[in-house]
Amino acid sequence: MTDQLNEYSAGSVNWRNTLKQNNHRTFIVIALFFAIYFALGLLVDTFLYAGHYPDTDLSTIFIGIITLKLFPIATLVMLAVAGISLFVTYTFSDQLMLLGTEYHEVNHQTAKTPAEKQLLNVVEEMKIAAGLQYMPKLYIINADYMNAFASGYSEKSAMMAITRGLMEKLDRDELQAVMAHELSHIRHMDIKLTLTASLLANLTLMVLDVFFYSAMYSSRGSEGGNSRSRNNLAIVIMLLRFLLPLINVVLLLYLSRTRELMADAGAVSLTRSNEPLARALIKISGDYTQHNAQYTTDNEHTPHENVRREAYIFDPRQAGIKPLTSSSDFFSTHPSLEKRLQALGYKRKH
Repeated sequence: MTDQLNEYSAGSVNWRNTLKQNNHRTFIVIALFFAIYFALGLLVDTFLYAGHYPDTDLSTIFIGIITLKLFPIATLVMLAVAGISLFVTYTFSDQLMLLGTEYHEVNHQTAKTPAEKQLLNVVEEMKIAAGLQYMPKLYIINADYMNAFASGYSEKSAMMAITRGLMEKLDRDELQAVMAHELSHIRHMDIKLTLTASLLANLTLMVLDVFFYSAMYSSRGSEGGNSRSRNNLAIVIMLLRFLLPLINVVLLLYLSRTRELMADAGAVSLTRSNEPLARALIKISGDYTQHNAQYTTDNEHTPHENVRREAYIFDPRQAGIKPLTSSSDFFSTHPSLEKRLQALGYKRKH
């Protein structure tokens, strides 16, 4: 499988520039999520107060809300729900990410096999190279397919998990590159950004659903000077009910693909070579293609795989495990193999 790398020509890449650009884009996406979140809260508050003060124009109500003359009920409720949900998610992030899998933790006391000891040594080496203060918890998932992910809400709480198949099928340099990729997620703290963005997106849709049905019924038979404006607000809320999920999906997918390119660049920075990661990605992709039927069955019988899909180093759907439409590249949580190799400095030979 690694012979496939011979089909590409190696080049040079400005890794620091790539990290800078992707980090900038990541914060833009997070800022957009918060902008959507607060705009929705203000919209709902305006709609609610328009019903309480039917003879007051919407501009006056809106100014009253942003100047806190009118209490921003919906916005504060959404903030409270988000805060509680974030706390619960961060506290139980390890258990949530490992749901449905058979796994065990690996440390100096539990590492028994040569492969487990090598894995632990590799992670410790890359942890030092990354300048991290804390050693992340390390888990091995008992599965034949090749994949890995990192999660957590801080460097101190971070965890990494890899499958037994990945640990056994990669050579030491390739394994080191994959672990460097996952440690880069921790070093960049995009594990927290992605976790936060995903939760805020889901919460926004949940709250919007509540006010969607409220708007449908309360807008009927509205009376007063601003009844038409209030009905227009109800129409906006109804439109957002269908448009916001699409916007959230696009932003989440863009954020996920951005973080993968950041981690790839970070792995090269830590290992001082782009070849091991390129070989590892080709080998992982080839392994999914070669054992497609088996891994499809494994995927179907492993609960909560959708929770881990965005965090995986390789999206199984790109190998047909979860077949997508012709627009799969746009809606994939990861860049295609070709794009990742190109970002690593490899171009297919003609």
